[in-house]
Amino acid sequence: MRKIIVFSMITLDGVMQAPGGREEDTAGGFKFGGWTAPYSDEVFGRVLQEELKPADYLLGRKTFELWESYWPQHADFWPAINEGAKYVFSQTRDQSDWKHSNFLRSVEDLKKLKHSDGGDIHVWGSSELIQLLLKHDLADELRLKIYPLILGEGKKLFRNGAIPAAYTLSESQVTTKGVIVAYYKRAGEVVTGNVGA
Repeated sequence: MRKIIVFSMITLDGVMQAPGGREEDTAGGFKFGGWTAPYSDEVFGRVLQEELKPADYLLGRKTFELWESYWPQHADFWPAINEGAKYVFSQTRDQSDWKHSNFLRSVEDLKKLKHSDGGDIHVWGSSELIQLLLKHDLADELRLKIYPLILGEGKKLFRNGAIPAAYTLSESQVTTKGVIVAYYKRAGEVVTGNVGA
């Protein structure tokens, strides 16, 4: 079985929309695109280089279309993205000229992908797809970069509909700019109790 790993840059209030650029995703009138720009440093650079190593990718249609128009011409920064298999969850698309692109339509397709042979599958962006993965307990790891700011609006990583799930912190570090890099692995059911009892 393959692991599905969610990679996300989020604010303290859980916003994940358009971290990389002003025009990346302006849906809903979002005006804070590129909010991660002031927080780069050497620590973050090392983390990012590790995360950009070759893998297969699972993307929602909107993220795929942004990437499809950008990454084939910018392979010098992230060569692996052009060579890795891209699995696109879409109800409206079924083909692309971007090599190694495959299209999925249902939760059953996602389950079959997870149970197929191969390496880890990385999910980037794709807020609606992530909601679906969390709802059906298909995300094995969450690799979060938590930024020290609140935006108050925008697409969020967590919304109502995710199943209750416990995670274990497997790795963490803090950059010199205050970004918390935290990797969480799925760890069973939620356990409750009374504090101090």
